[in-house]
Amino acid sequence: MFRLIKLIFIWNILLVPFKAFPGSQSIDSLMSQLDSVLSKRDTYIEQKEAKLNLLRHKADTTKDMRVSFDVLGDLLDEYVTFNTDSAYSISLQREDIAKMLGDSVLVMNARMNRANILNATAMYKETIDLISSIKYELLPDYLRPYYFHIKRTAYGRLADFAAFPLEKKRYEVLTDMYRDSLLNVNSPTSLAYAITKADKLNANRTPHEAIAILDRYRNDNVLTEHDNAIFAWTLSESYSLIGDTDNQKRELIKSSISDIKSAVREYISLRQLALLLYREGDLERAYKFMSIAVDDAAKCNARQRIVELNSFYPMINDIYVAKIQSQKKSLSWTIVIIAILSLILLVSLVCTWKQMRKVSEARKTTQEANEKLHKANEELHDANEKLHIANEQLYVVNEELKQSNIKLHEANRNIAEISELKEVYIGRYMSQCLAYIDKLDAYRKSIGKLFGTGKTEELKRTLKSSVIIDDELKKFYEQFDQTFLSLFPTFVSDFNNLLLPGEEIIPKKEGYLNTELRIFALIRLGITDSDKIAKFLRYSLTTIYNYRTKVRNKAKGDRNSLEKEVMKIGLR
Repeated sequence: MFRLIKLIFIWNILLVPFKAFPGSQSIDSLMSQLDSVLSKRDTYIEQKEAKLNLLRHKADTTKDMRVSFDVLGDLLDEYVTFNTDSAYSISLQREDIAKMLGDSVLVMNARMNRANILNATAMYKETIDLISSIKYELLPDYLRPYYFHIKRTAYGRLADFAAFPLEKKRYEVLTDMYRDSLLNVNSPTSLAYAITKADKLNANRTPHEAIAILDRYRNDNVLTEHDNAIFAWTLSESYSLIGDTDNQKRELIKSSISDIKSAVREYISLRQLALLLYREGDLERAYKFMSIAVDDAAKCNARQRIVELNSFYPMINDIYVAKIQSQKKSLSWTIVIIAILSLILLVSLVCTWKQMRKVSEARKTTQEANEKLHKANEELHDANEKLHIANEQLYVVNEELKQSNIKLHEANRNIAEISELKEVYIGRYMSQCLAYIDKLDAYRKSIGKLFGTGKTEELKRTLKSSVIIDDELKKFYEQFDQTFLSLFPTFVSDFNNLLLPGEEIIPKKEGYLNTELRIFALIRLGITDSDKIAKFLRYSLTTIYNYRTKVRNKAKGDRNSLEKEVMKIGLR
């Protein structure tokens, strides 16, 4: 019987569809890295959105229009491959600012931004009309590569989607012309030059030369994550032209990893990698990658990519159908195996039943002994039940005792802390009172001396002056700050950790507190009544309410829990 089960198991293994392994360990390693990066996709998107929020806040708060124009440029660079609707809106804002500044160069820059976004949304006629309205001879040198890049890209995409050979040829000629112009205005040592040169060599069907240029540039330079995505995709195109599928796949994986880490949504690599995997039979990954590419293109509103992806929907459907068929095939084999195992189980049950018949006679002779043993087991069971109940009660008592010990420990710790605070503040209070008595006595003697010598005018000035009071209050608050910070040395940093990023309260002088921090220092000491705080700090009650409300609005979490969190500072 066991030999039969073993044979069935081996038969099932041999019938499982064989999956081809990738060509090299390097590709396996890169594919595992891509799977890992895709699992963290939401994290990269969150980091991107946090960066966008910071740039948006900076653009909204700056008062210098030129600085605002530059910050909006940084924000636009982030949005171009993330959300074209937002990028388009920012390009209009930049143009409005440029017009207010009366700077024609900035106006042309903003219009080229808009043309570039129209290009990404497949509005090629509008792109060409807008970029052609800009006078090239008026552009400064640093904007000319941008100008030719937009024209080369627009005509290149028109050539890709042209329906008739004559139109396709015309657009290809224009693409070549603007590609050459782009090479002329870029530095031969720049990344843009290397990629454009490789693109030209690929278009001219000399991909080996393109690979040599790109390999040399990669060996001599360090690329950013986003630049690496574009670079690796260009290199994958060269390998595709020479039929080197392994290296093409390797570069597409590298490009896809960099795209996901850069949190861009407008890309090509992952889609092309999905197509390559589909042709190799890796249907599960192909379906997953293509679904992600479709989702990102829709969220970015990159209509050009959406149009391109439409042609791949039959492939996506084929992947889905193939996946369902594979699952059905696996299910069929599972049903066959279950049926065979069920038959084996039935045979085993028959054999067992026959064996049980043979021992039935022996069971009858031992039934009386079993009944006595059963009765003893029942009595033992009852005893175990009682013991179990007693154990449960003991457990409850132990838990209650444990909770009581925890509460007692917390109470002892709070008492010790309060005792320590009282000792420190009582010592400081006694020292301060003695100092004030000495100062009052000295003040009394100086008043008496002025009165005794008849200097009434000077006496009046002295009595009217608040300099002494102000000076003493300043010293009093400084001594309060020093005493409090000696007890809670990390209070300022701990308190700022409870506030939103960028809303931290920093005192003007290290080792001292400002008014807002003093209010919450008093709250930490247990003085929560606003009237008492107002009298202590010599402010109006309304001012104290305003300060407390203002700081609570900066709280990182629940604003109503801020003061409870402040009371925990120094306990951990």
